[in-house]
Amino acid sequence: MTKFSRLFYTLFFILAVSHISRANIVYNVINFGAKPDGKTDSTPAFLNAWSAACASSDSSTINVPKGRYLSGSLAFKGECKSSDITFQIDGTLVAPADYRVLGQASNWLSFEGVSGVTVIGGALDAKGSGLWACKAAATNCPSGATTLSFTNSYNIRINGLLSLNSQMYHIVFNGCQNVHVERIKIIASGDSPNTDGIHVQLSSNVVIVNSTIKTGDDCISIGPGTKNLWIEHIKCGPGHGISIGSLAKDMEEAGVQNVTVGKAIFIGTQNGLRIKSWARPSSGFVQRVRFLGAVMQNVQNPIVIDQNYCPHNINCPGQVSGVKISDVLYQDIRGTSATQIAIKFDCSAKNPCTGIRIENVNLIYPNQVAQSFCTNAIGKTLGSVQPNGCL
Repeated sequence: MTKFSRLFYTLFFILAVSHISRANIVYNVINFGAKPDGKTDSTPAFLNAWSAACASSDSSTINVPKGRYLSGSLAFKGECKSSDITFQIDGTLVAPADYRVLGQASNWLSFEGVSGVTVIGGALDAKGSGLWACKAAATNCPSGATTLSFTNSYNIRINGLLSLNSQMYHIVFNGCQNVHVERIKIIASGDSPNTDGIHVQLSSNVVIVNSTIKTGDDCISIGPGTKNLWIEHIKCGPGHGISIGSLAKDMEEAGVQNVTVGKAIFIGTQNGLRIKSWARPSSGFVQRVRFLGAVMQNVQNPIVIDQNYCPHNINCPGQVSGVKISDVLYQDIRGTSATQIAIKFDCSAKNPCTGIRIENVNLIYPNQVAQSFCTNAIGKTLGSVQPNGCL
């Protein structure tokens, strides 16, 4: 090799290395002042690390090493120069012990107007039990904070995250597109109020797979304006099941369409597969929904459409639901019901459910004959269906 060749390859190597180093810049939160002792407030460190990553045009990783990091409310806002920012969490973020600190905020960790953000691993411990106890005692309590929220964001990925004891919802996607959630674990007490595992609304092209959710409300709740949602291999329980709704909260409301829930397992939940709407006028709708291959284990309401939804029968509208429900398939669903009515379609008198199909469903009520109940529901049964269909 000539001297010129050696110089060329040396320069090429230097340029290549420098290019690689620029391609993904790592921001360690400890370098910004975070302390992994679970006592020192690391809020400013996280915000400053985000500001640095957001201001860079290169791909960036915000590294959270092992340890416990005390943090208050964190708002990570776009628009960023980079469309590739990864939160690599090897430790645990811990909320303040006093639930009122977070309880006054809407969110603990919020991402607003971001694109290309990935959250990998780690744990978020919101310490919500104090607020739950306050609410159970019916004293003057704050509403509580969602643990992790994404609003008006694009190309979001969450992989391997653990959410513990959220004050309110664990994870929310509002106005988002192209979201992929995988291998997450959500844990809260079965009697914790309003602790939905994952809530999706006004969002499209969302995938939620291979995850376990144990909480006090819906494992996954699907709100107005959700389109192209794929849910598969979810283990749910305790909790209130996987629910579309509640809908008809507002007169003008975007519809829900193209939802698939496949191979979910429900264990001791209040509901299995549910569609729910308030009995009031609404422009909303639900269409093209596929519930496939679910397993029910001692579920109170395995299959339910409830268009007279009114929890605790307090301030019920007492009207007729305007939400139009159509083209819903229940296929290859089996297991045990904890109540005698295993299939319940309580649809709107003004807008009956149409295009309901039940195919190869086997739900039993131990020691008695399971039953189905239908009102204002139009559809058909295919294959073997137990309990006998009422469509």
